[in-house]
Amino acid sequence: MGISTKIKRFWKTIGPGLVTGASDDDPSGIATYSQAGAQFGLMTLWTTIITIPLMAAIQQMCARIGLVTSQGLTGTLKKHYSKPVLYVMLLFSTPAIIMNIGADIAGMGAVGNLLFPQIEASYFSVMFTILLLGLIIYLPYQKIASTLKYLCIVMLVYFVVPFLYKQDFAQILSATFIPKIEFTKEYLAILVGILGTTISPYLFFWQASVEVEEMQHKNKHLMVNKRIIHAMEKDVDFGMGFSGMVMYFIILTTGTVLYGAGIHQIDTVEQAAMALKPLAGDLAYVLFAVGVIGTGLIAIPVLSGALSYIYSETFGWEQGLDKKFHEAKGFYVIIMISLLLGLSMNYIGISPIQALIYTAILYGVTAPVLIGIILHISNNKEIMGEYTNSRYLNVMGGFALVLMAVAAIALGVLYF
Repeated sequence: MGISTKIKRFWKTIGPGLVTGASDDDPSGIATYSQAGAQFGLMTLWTTIITIPLMAAIQQMCARIGLVTSQGLTGTLKKHYSKPVLYVMLLFSTPAIIMNIGADIAGMGAVGNLLFPQIEASYFSVMFTILLLGLIIYLPYQKIASTLKYLCIVMLVYFVVPFLYKQDFAQILSATFIPKIEFTKEYLAILVGILGTTISPYLFFWQASVEVEEMQHKNKHLMVNKRIIHAMEKDVDFGMGFSGMVMYFIILTTGTVLYGAGIHQIDTVEQAAMALKPLAGDLAYVLFAVGVIGTGLIAIPVLSGALSYIYSETFGWEQGLDKKFHEAKGFYVIIMISLLLGLSMNYIGISPIQALIYTAILYGVTAPVLIGIILHISNNKEIMGEYTNSRYLNVMGGFALVLMAVAAIALGVLYF
């Protein structure tokens, strides 16, 4: 069997895990990673080694819940937990996801303007919003899934950018495997930012719901078995690994080029792209900018889809990207509202930086609670049957819970 055949076969087996992982590296996330590199050089590279297995463990639990129960995380919450828990999640998730969408739309618009200065950023933001609405509403699930999957290839640009100039590989290896921690407010703030960006509650909801949708698309009567679970685990591990490596290479790029040039303050993705241009050349600048637009096109359908799944399962509406608009009006209306509200943030004076801070706080508060609930569901034999958590997943999940709880407390200390 040739290499190309193996690659094609592997490409067919991956799906929701890769898209979920790639959507985690949205323009807002890229801004956080760029600031980490610019402010602290390579000092946060080691976080990748920690976050990849934690992300994979939590997302595997969510995917397994979806596959075993044939419903999203919200549906399982609704069935087995008290209503207040559900409504609190809804209350916190709605503004967090909408502000995240707004920050991503603004980032894509600003980067579009960098590539084509004759067109204003706001026009690009409107254009991307209309394009995404059209794709989400009119394309069937399989076309959306396939489009998002191929867009992930765009993110490979971040694996290339750091090697367009000379690197000190001994220093990179040291920073990757030997953690260096500064007990300063600034360093702790960036660590909390990285954790909040990588282990994001909206991904929990999306992963569970989209696994159900994927199963229903393949075969509505397919029963879950160990082969399906194993395939899901491979998909999720690959997706989260891919996501973590994108983060790694962005920190590596900004941590060597920008930090080395004395540029230590990056608030937005367009600032990161502009700062790279004179230092790393036009190719690095263009690749970085194109990557931002690609990630936004992946992340925004995931963000808006996650919110819509939450609302649809809470209120018992018809749902699913495979349904036509008239079959699932409520589902698509939530997607439309979330994108339009996100776009409107650019016109009501909420800057992308403010939006990111508010989002981080809201995600920070909900993440530990949700991880605790996910762990509880994943170990409940009545819900999960024979597919309860392994000891490894419980250890990783417990570690993620403690880490996110500490991060939430740190957020409170840093911002209040």
